[in-house]
Amino acid sequence: MSTVISYYQNLSRGLDRADWILPTVARFLFAAVFLMYFWVSGLTKLEGGIFSPSVGAYAQIFPRVMEIVGYDSSQLDLFHTLVVLAGTWAEFILPFLIVIGLLTRLSAFGMIGFLIVQTLTDLYGHGAIGEASTVGAWFDKTPDAAIMDQRALWLFLLLVLVIKGGGPLSLDRVFLRNAPSAHRVSPPQSQAGHPAP
Repeated sequence: MSTVISYYQNLSRGLDRADWILPTVARFLFAAVFLMYFWVSGLTKLEGGIFSPSVGAYAQIFPRVMEIVGYDSSQLDLFHTLVVLAGTWAEFILPFLIVIGLLTRLSAFGMIGFLIVQTLTDLYGHGAIGEASTVGAWFDKTPDAAIMDQRALWLFLLLVLVIKGGGPLSLDRVFLRNAPSAHRVSPPQSQAGHPAP
């Protein structure tokens, strides 16, 4: 039994030293699962260029307001246009930065904000809050298509990147290698080899 425990402890120590795995796999999974999802969604929001949001963009981001104005986006003001443009550009820029690993923590944090707004829009703007099966409930037996279940997992993936950064295979490591946060800081050692108080 002590041999099994010893093997387990050695494996655990090895995994403790492999902190590069989590951010690398998280960025790979983000690219594999979400990059095209967000880019295609962003493309649906553009009409004639990067400064021309489509009517669908306004309807996706401000569904109730668009309904009130009869889906005539010319009746909306500059605020609505700026919000739609910022949301659209975020769908292109933030995922790209995460995938290449540049400003990863900031980009993942921005995606968390985007995800919160997206979820609230889906729940309240598009009326999903009234459909219990669409919203979902935690600790139930159906984790498949419910918004809250899915978005919790998306949030966890992004939190890994906020906490761990881009990992060793990232542009953060190339450009920020001399930054204090890029290096693990060891506690000062006393003469006896133990951490100083």
